[in-house]
Amino acid sequence: MPPLKTRNVLSIQSHVAYGHVGNSAATFALQRLGVEVWPVHTVQYSNHKGYGGWTGVEFPPAHVSELIDGLAARGVLARCDAVLSGYSGSAEMGAAIIESLGRVRRANPAALYLCDPVMGDDAGGLYVAEDLPAFFRARAVPLADIVTPNRSELEVLSGRRVQSLEDALDAARGIIALGPSIVLVTSLRHATTQSDEIEMLAVRADTAWRLRTPLLHLDPIPNGAGDTLAALFLAHYLKERACAGALASSAAAIHGVLAATQAVGTRELRLIGAQEELVRPSHRFTAERIG
Repeated sequence: MPPLKTRNVLSIQSHVAYGHVGNSAATFALQRLGVEVWPVHTVQYSNHKGYGGWTGVEFPPAHVSELIDGLAARGVLARCDAVLSGYSGSAEMGAAIIESLGRVRRANPAALYLCDPVMGDDAGGLYVAEDLPAFFRARAVPLADIVTPNRSELEVLSGRRVQSLEDALDAARGIIALGPSIVLVTSLRHATTQSDEIEMLAVRADTAWRLRTPLLHLDPIPNGAGDTLAALFLAHYLKERACAGALASSAAAIHGVLAATQAVGTRELRLIGAQEELVRPSHRFTAERIG
C-alpha cells in the first residue's frame, strides 16, 4: 500500500507559552490529524489576554516576511497545501500575511487559504485594531477559500444583523459573494436555537449544512476553541474535500475537547489530555442539509 500523502499547512497566528490559543492550539490539532505544520507566530505571549495580564511581544510584520523568506530559500513553498491565518491584531500584520499567501500561491496555485477572521465575540466585543475589520473585508476575505467567523464576526464582515437562521445564511452568502467558497459559522445561537444547543453552519453559494451539538456550560469559557476548530475543519477538508463531512468531524472533535475541559473545570482547553477526541471523538453528530 502506498504511503498516505502528508499535507503541509503554513499556519500564521498568535502563540502563547501557557495554554492553547492560536498556533498553540492549531499546531497540535493539525499534527494529531497527520498534517505537517509550519507555524509562524504573529505574537508571542506568556498567556492569552483573557487573564488580564501577560508578558511578551507583538512581532512586526517584517518578522513574518523574513520567516517566509527562509521557507522560500528551502524551496518548500511549492509543497504547501494550505495557509491558515488566525489572530493578526492589525491591518499591517494582515498585509504581511496576505503577502505570504501570495508567495505560496505563486509557488503552488492550488494552495487553499483558510482565513479565521479573529476580531471578537459576543461576550467581549471587538478586541483588535479598529482598521482590521475593513482590512478583512477588502483584502483577506476575497482571497480566502474558507472563512470561519463566529456569530459576532459574521455580523462585522457582512454588515448585517444576525438574529435568525435565515439572517445567518444571508450574511454568510454575502461573504461568499466577496470571493470565498465556504463560510463556516461557529458558535451560532439565534432566535430559534434550542436553549440546550449551539449550532454551526457550513455554507456554500448553492447549499448549506447545519449541525447542532449540546450546549456546554463552561465557566470561565476557555479561549482557543475557535482556533482549534478552524484547524480541525481545514485538516478534514484537505483530506476529504467534503464540506458536510469536515463539518461533522471537526464539530465532534471540538465538542469532545470542550466536554473534557468541562469535566475537569480548567480555564484552558484540555487539548493534550483529551487528544483522542481529535481523532476518535466520543460522540458523533450529523450535518443536516438546509439549503
